Order: sequence, then structure tokens, then C-alpha cells
Amino acid sequence: MYDSPKLLQDACVNFISNNLDDLCEELACPEEAKVKLTFKTPEVYLHRHLSELLLRILTEKGLLDDKVLSLFDPAHTTLQSAFISNSRLTVSGLRVLRAHNLLQIDAKCLEVPLSDINLNSWTLSHLHSLNLASSKALDNVKSLISIRAMQNIVSLNVSDTNLNDQGLGIVVNSLSRLENLDISSTQVSSIVPLLQCAARLKSLSAYDVPATHENETTETVLATLSELRFLDISDSGGNVHPLGGQEVKCPVKGLLERPEHFQQLHGLELSGRNVSDDAVRKFVQHHPKLQFLGLMLTDVCFRDFLVDPNHPCYNWQLEVAGEASEAQLLESLKRHTSRAAYAQKALYNLFSLTKEMTDDFKRARLDVIKLILPVMRRHPQQLGVQMAATACLYNLTKGDMGSKVHPCWLRQVVELTMLAMENFPTHLQLQKNSLLTLCSDRILQEVTFDKFHCAHLVMECLCQFDDNLVRRMAVAICSILAAKISTTQTTQLGSIPRYMQRLLAIVKEKIEDRAMDVIMTFTLSALWNLTDESPVTCKVVLDEDGLALFINVLHTFAGEKAIETKVLGLVSNLAEVKDLRNALMRDDFMGLISDLLFAENIDVSYFAAGILCHIISDGPDCWTLQDTPLDTILQRLEKRVCEWENPQGEMVAYRSFKPFFRLLQAEMPRQLHLWAVWAIYHVCSKNRE
Repeated sequence: MYDSPKLLQDACVNFISNNLDDLCEELACPEEAKVKLTFKTPEVYLHRHLSELLLRILTEKGLLDDKVLSLFDPAHTTLQSAFISNSRLTVSGLRVLRAHNLLQIDAKCLEVPLSDINLNSWTLSHLHSLNLASSKALDNVKSLISIRAMQNIVSLNVSDTNLNDQGLGIVVNSLSRLENLDISSTQVSSIVPLLQCAARLKSLSAYDVPATHENETTETVLATLSELRFLDISDSGGNVHPLGGQEVKCPVKGLLERPEHFQQLHGLELSGRNVSDDAVRKFVQHHPKLQFLGLMLTDVCFRDFLVDPNHPCYNWQLEVAGEASEAQLLESLKRHTSRAAYAQKALYNLFSLTKEMTDDFKRARLDVIKLILPVMRRHPQQLGVQMAATACLYNLTKGDMGSKVHPCWLRQVVELTMLAMENFPTHLQLQKNSLLTLCSDRILQEVTFDKFHCAHLVMECLCQFDDNLVRRMAVAICSILAAKISTTQTTQLGSIPRYMQRLLAIVKEKIEDRAMDVIMTFTLSALWNLTDESPVTCKVVLDEDGLALFINVLHTFAGEKAIETKVLGLVSNLAEVKDLRNALMRDDFMGLISDLLFAENIDVSYFAAGILCHIISDGPDCWTLQDTPLDTILQRLEKRVCEWENPQGEMVAYRSFKPFFRLLQAEMPRQLHLWAVWAIYHVCSKNRE
């Protein structure tokens, strides 16, 4: 039914990660003065692949901390690769890694200095891949010196750290097997130390490193790196000339004009640099092994020799990251996940393609969704990225296209969309983009996500903006979600007065305009569902003069079945609350309800009868209406219920039968028994679940 269903193994590991409290128990470790997590079943043992997959998923979900990491005891797990990026770990928690013989460590954004991480001797001598990007791992000289013990490191990523020239010298002089190095966005001002590893360096990433801006020394050093397979000297494109105030792109010329340079090169990243068409064309011609060329934020990517298969210089095996075609944009998203400037530009151009609904975008494009999600996850605080990404996701998940995407991927779409809403609550267009994606029956009915949190975000959006499109989508989403969250959660939402005030204000506005539109019906549905078995919410509604408003609605839209049904269903929720029933004993309201009891439409008549039953259940002493004797009401009630025929469809769904039980007590009038039994029979006959 769907494209790309989730692997059973992934589903199982996801279940474990979501249910640690049920599957694990805490053990006190007095010798370490901390609490350790362990599986409740002692026989559990996860082989290396499952252990590493569980660790990665816990990390990606933001669940990894010292206690959770303690679960990876060697008695139950084994690790060769430790993915602990963006985690809340301390020196104490990281001690568990000492029990594993590691070959790879991915510790992006780690707050702990490298010198304080206690690894065993086997790991220190065998570790071949270390990722410390955006971390504080190298913030002191002691940590830089400690890297000397890792003699077998082949791949090292220290991008976006405080690495300087001295640190670079220590790295290249100490790591005799180093082949892949990423020094992007560091404080390195000279790449001369790289001459020490010129004979073995196969990959160099130096994005946004001023030291790679073209000069004679730079050209000499880079030309000496004869074994390079990949070279990244791209630039963010954000340099500003101190006099003119205009963006300046650093030139790359000499490096490209000598065909003898970089003969082993498979990939070259020049995005954001000032490169000429002719120099790039000749470089591509003289380097037949080249398979990738990065040209984001340049004009060269639009040239015929890179986009036209009929051009004599077109290279079929060359993949280009740029802006000139769908293929270039997708390649850019794949290669530039961590670079906000490139990703944002690619997403804006991609949005144009999805909006135009070209042939390639008239079908489900899970491949594109999979490229967008990591970019959103990597740059949650970048408004430009989130704006473009949310717009793209709407176009890629709406209608028939979304129906062919597996719910596990739609869940990620929803979660990242909600994160964008949370991070930019006052940005109207981003909120609109997000609501457009969420306002989908498929997503709201079939996808598993935190519906309470979503309802909270949508209500905040509704209160923030006085925009007709926002109102229409927000009340539609809330009306559905309110029926899918627990009564405890509806109470939490409904107990916020401004939420109820906003919904009631919309109803009042529609009365004044005499507008019986979708906004009106969805708003009433939202109020109905939020007050269901929620006494606190019901009280808030009454305190905000909701009853007078509902009476006005019934008068203004008399005879309109959809409106009358929703209002009476809502008031029926109020009538179920004992402490509020006295407020409903008004001559004008009770007279109206008595009339609606004999409404031709059974839905309207049913709810009018229910309201009367709940009010009557307090006993004859509480019936204070002089003009309408209680006996007369009971006779009318019995007559009307006996006239009903069970309709074909289900009139109403109940969370439970609790509202009926009190009406079935022996001391209650038989007319109340009659209505309650009829209601239970109707629900059971239409919904066997």
C-alpha cells in the first residue's frame, strides 16, 4: 500500500527505545555514586549491529544521557562504533565506553574535553575514525596532546571547533596514518602543516577556512597533496568587502588551470567560490576520474557543459551539486546537509519545482523527503531553512502523493514540522506552511505522533494570528486532535482560558456575520471535543459566558442541523457536570431545549433529550422552572424517545459509557433509563468496537 515500509528490525529497536521505562530497571551503583540502567530480563544480549543501532536511535531521538548510556554494559551489548552526537553526557557517563573496544566514535557537539574521556588501551591504539565536529573536545592543549595516543586514526573530523595552526600541526605530526581530515570552519590560518601528510592525505575538507583562499602558498601546498581523492575548499559566500559592503567570493583560478594537479581527484567542492566557466570546463576535461563537482552558489552550474547531455563536453559520470536542475539540487541536499547556506538555497529552488508540479513531482517522492528531513533536523534554528523545508514537505505530502508515503516517514515529517512551529511561533508564513502539512486526514487519522503537543502548538498559533487561513486550518486540526487525546490532556488544554476565549470569539464573530462556514462548524467541533468528560474545560466555557453565546447560536442558525447538533452536543457535556447544571436552569434556555426535543432531525432531538435527562437527574427539588412542570417534561421525553428509529449511521462517539451509568440508577425516573438505554444500544449497534 505504501512506498518503503519500515524494516521489522528497525520497528523493534524503535519500540525498545520508546519503552525503556517498561523494559529496563534502575540499579544503584554505590561505588560510582550513580544509578545504572539495565534490562529487566538478565538473559538479554544484543549483538553488535543491534547494539549500535539502538545507541544511534536513542541518540537521534535525544534520549541519550548518562543513565541511558549505562544500559550499554558489555554483559548485554557490544559496540565497535559509538554514535553519541548531540547528547547530554558527562565524564562520568562516558566511562561506560571504556568497556568496549571501539573502532569509530561520532561525538559531534560533545561538551567534554577529549582528555577527560576514559577509553581503554585497545581503543586508543585501534580507533580509526573520530568525529569531534562542533564539540569542545579540543578546547585545551591537554586534549590536543591526548590525541597523540590515537596512532591509528585514519579519519578525523574537527570541523567547527577551536582548532588553530598549532593544533593542526599536532594532528598531522602525531597521526601517521591520517588519510581523511575535515578542518572546516576552524581557526586555522595556514595549511602549511599539511605538507607533513602530503603523501598520504586522500580527503581534505576545508569549508570556510580563510587559509584556502587563493595565494601562492595555498596553491603550492594543495598542489603537493598528490594523493587527494576529495578536496573541499568551498566557502559560505558570506564574505563582505570592507569598503563596498558587497558580498565577495574568493577566487579559485590557478588551482584549476594546471592539468597536472589533482590527477587522482574523484570529488572537488568549489561551492561559494569565484570560479570561471572556462577554468571549470577545462578542469573537468583534464580529470577523467572526477565523479563529483560542488558548484552551489555559483553561476557555473548553469552552463551547458554541465546540464546539457548533448554538449560535446558533457560528462555523464559527473554528479554536480548546484541549482540548475532537480538532479543538481538533490545532490546538493545530499552533500550539504550540514551547510545551512547551501541547503537553504537548494530547498528554495526545490520548492519551485514542487510547486510547478512537473511530471517528476506528480508522484510520491520519498527520495526527496528523505533528503529534506536531515537538513531540517540539522538546522532547527535556521528560519530560512525551516521556511523552505516546510513548504517543500507540504507539496510532497499533500493529496495522493502523501497517501503513498509510509506512516513512519510521515511521522518524521510531522515531528520536524512541529519543531519548526515551536522554534518560530511568531512567524506567520512558517506557521501557515506547517498547518498546511498537518491539516491532512491521512496524517491526523493514521500517523502516530504526540497529538497533545501538536494541539497545543496549533492553539498557540490560533491565538497568535488573526488570519482567516490560519483559523480555518487550526480549528480543523484541533477539532480532530481533541477527540484523539486523553481527557487529562483535553483538560490541560481547556484549562487555559485564552484558548477557550479564542474559540468562543470565533463563534461570536460568525454569529455577527451570520456565517455558517467550515470555520464555524470546526470551531464548534473543537469546543465539543475539548469539553468531553472534562469538567474543568466546561467550567471555563461557562465562566466565559459560553451559554449565552450558544443560545444566540441556536437562535441565529435555527433549523441548521449541523450547527444545532454540535451546539447541543457541547451543552450536553456541560450538563454532565453536576456543579454546572444549575447554571443551565434558565427559562430561555430550557424553553429552547424543550422545543428542540421535538426537532425533526433525530441528532438534534437526541442531544436535547440528553441535556434534559442530565438536568432532571439531580432530582425534583433542583427543577426550578415554574412555567414548565417537571412531569410535563418527563412525559414529553418518554414520548419522543419512543418515536425514534435507530438511524443508519453513527450519530455520536463516546469515550466511555460513564455519562449513562448514573442515569441508570434505580432511583432515577424511568424516562432517564429509557434515554440512556437507547443511547447505549445505538452506540453498540453502530460501533462494535
